[in-house]
Formats: sequence, C-alpha cells, structure tokens
Amino acid sequence: MNTPTNLSTISPPAAPTTAVAAPIAAPVAAPVAAPVAAIERLKRRIPDHARDLRINLGVIAAATALSPQQAWGAALAAAVTARNPELLAAIQDAAATQLSPEAQTAARAAASIMGMNNIYYRFVHMMGDDSEYGQMPARLRMQIIGKPGVDPLDFELWCLAASAITGCEKCVRAHEASVRERHGTAEHVHETVRIAAVVHAVAVTLDATPDPLR
Repeated sequence: MNTPTNLSTISPPAAPTTAVAAPIAAPVAAPVAAPVAAIERLKRRIPDHARDLRINLGVIAAATALSPQQAWGAALAAAVTARNPELLAAIQDAAATQLSPEAQTAARAAASIMGMNNIYYRFVHMMGDDSEYGQMPARLRMQIIGKPGVDPLDFELWCLAASAITGCEKCVRAHEASVRERHGTAEHVHETVRIAAVVHAVAVTLDATPDPLR
C-alpha cells in the first residue's frame, strides 16, 4: 500500500542561482614622471656644440657643500635671472620635490630684488662710490632681504647666484660677505656660483637653439 505523501515535509525547489559580477576595479593612474625627467628633457635640447653643459647640469644635484634646498634654490634664482622660459620651467619642475612653496617664493624673490639692486648698485659702482651718486640714498624698498621667509643664509646664497649672472661687482661682494658672516663657507659660495654659471650657459644656448617641436 502506498504511503500518502506529507506535503509539508517537501522543500520548495531552490531558486535559480544568479551570478554576481565582481566589482570593476578603478583604473590606476599612471605614475607621475620623476622631477629628474625635466632635466633629462632639457639635456636632450642642448646641441652637440654645447654638450659639456649636459654633464655640467649635474652640479645642482651633485653639490656637496650645499643642502638640496640651497642648491635647487640657487638654480631656481639663476633660472629666473637668466630669463629663458624653457629652462625656467624645467628647473622649477625638477626643484619641486626639494623646495617648499615658501622656498620657491624666496628664490624667485631673490632674483626679483637682485634684478633691481644689481642695476642700481652697478651704476653707483661704475660712477664711483665717491661720486655724488654714491652719497645719495637709494630710496628703494627691499624689505624682502630682511624677511625672506627662509634661512637668511640660503637667501643670501640665492642673491649671490643672481648677482653673479647680472655681473654687479658691488652686489657680489656684499652678498658673499653676508654669506660668510652667517657662517657660510668658501665652498658654499663656490658651489653656488658654479650652479649659476651652468644655468646661465644653458639659457644662452637654448636662446640660440629653437625647439623644432614648436
């Protein structure tokens, strides 16, 4: 005899399984090029007749007496003074990881204030300190020198870099003396001027070498 089926014990059929798609991973951003890439691009723009400068650009990162901030600040101040936009953009990019925003502002300020002082004091020096011009007060605002927003030694080195490029003997001597008064060494001065010399030479070269991509 068949046993009646107890419907209450029969489990309902299982619902069909729906596959759940795995979440789509967000795209990973491409790594940002290292700041050194800016300098490498700059080196490729330097023609063969100036190939020594490709190697000499290494004096910025290879400076041993200067701190990275001092070296890259000198390079930035020199680039602003040298006035080549391509060079300035490359130095600014390369210096971004070594200089705080305050230091970048101070390096630019050093170049700006020296752009004024180098001209004025070079004129006074040419005319002679014993001339009537040498006895006149400058009456030019230059408060940034007293409150640069960075270590005064660093700021003096950056002023020295700009003054060396512009060629104001009076300013070069004054800022070299200020560096030494702040316990800077002959090596500090020497490396700063080497950086200024190379940066200026690269600017001169690029000014005479049009970019074929532009």
